[in-house]
Amino acid sequence: MLADALTMREHIDKPFTEISYAYVGDARNNTGHSLLLLGAKLGMDVRIAAPREYQPAPEVQTLCREIAEQTGARVLVTDDMSEALAGVDFVHTDVWVSMGEPDEVWDERIAALMPYQVNAAAMTATGNPAAKFMHCLPAFHDTGTIVGQRLVAKHPELAPGVEVTDEVFESTASIVFDQAENRMHTIKALMVATLG
Repeated sequence: MLADALTMREHIDKPFTEISYAYVGDARNNTGHSLLLLGAKLGMDVRIAAPREYQPAPEVQTLCREIAEQTGARVLVTDDMSEALAGVDFVHTDVWVSMGEPDEVWDERIAALMPYQVNAAAMTATGNPAAKFMHCLPAFHDTGTIVGQRLVAKHPELAPGVEVTDEVFESTASIVFDQAENRMHTIKALMVATLG
């Protein structure tokens, strides 16, 4: 999350309290929880769009809303993709099936999460032509992997891309590699701060 915060500040000239971002997709995981917490702690406008059964744990939502009362953050958790995306500066997503989960869950996830795919229409729905795309990687954005090939063969509606289309991932809006690079810098800073 430190790397994500740094990346957002590098790409927009606003204080954290004026930055808005949406995380869309499977938000029950560490990425969805952490992005909600980051926004709450830094006083940001953070939005989560996911089907109800894929939203952050109730206790995490409660904690983040309590923190937001102290920081002035705006916290929204909804199943309405349009509401979450409206006017945001950044759109985040993550893979729909995490490491260690069985392949059998792909069909269920694709059926539930396809409306939350980050594609050109989703980026346009922000209403912000300067909106940037973020992803913690790795991403299934094309058929360059065995998993990507297998998924698109079984689900042609995905082509090309699962949680994000190749069109968005490879666009000028995508800052995923800056985001990945910033992990190194923020980890070094954290080590200096804690060991020094």
